[in-house]
Amino acid sequence: MTTALIDYGAGNLHSVASALKAAGADDVVLTNDPKTVARADRIVLPGVGAYAACMGALEALGGMVEAMEARVRGDGVPFLGICVGMQLLADKGVEHGGCAGLGWIGGEVVPIVPTDPSIKVPHMGWNAVELHTPHALLEAGEAYFLHSYHFRATDPAYVLAHSSHGGEVVAAVGMSNMIGVQFHPEKSQRYGLAFLSRFLEWNP
Repeated sequence: MTTALIDYGAGNLHSVASALKAAGADDVVLTNDPKTVARADRIVLPGVGAYAACMGALEALGGMVEAMEARVRGDGVPFLGICVGMQLLADKGVEHGGCAGLGWIGGEVVPIVPTDPSIKVPHMGWNAVELHTPHALLEAGEAYFLHSYHFRATDPAYVLAHSSHGGEVVAAVGMSNMIGVQFHPEKSQRYGLAFLSRFLEWNP
């Protein structure tokens, strides 16, 4: 079973690859080749940085978005987006004037605005993951977050979990064979490895 970890210059690739292997992945391929993604059994899209820069870097890999579309939305292989990789599932991100995303899960990525002005942004460090909807991959627990923007879904049914940082902040979204998490599994120790292990066994 091949897990394609997409290398588009916008993710903590080696830490994610190491975590996937520690969670039981037997064949993790770091790739920027659409043909490799088109054959993969599972696809992971990491992401760190600004929304528009990440989306631009992904689109710059000629044919990559099309290969992802065909394999994930067409063939239904399991897909995981991490941090900005999760945010790119949205219709758009508003950072720096706005940028269209993949549009796979309805919503937009907006700034975190705490109800209490004493609460700092970015949302950084360990925080609780609280479940909205039962899901095969998610359990309540604590995970590591680092972000200033979050996913505002058009349909509450897409929200699988949230964290609290001066109000609810979306921690996970998903539908059918796709899941995105705002937290970093590769930095979330036992909780993160258990999550990745379930992803590697997932047959949606």
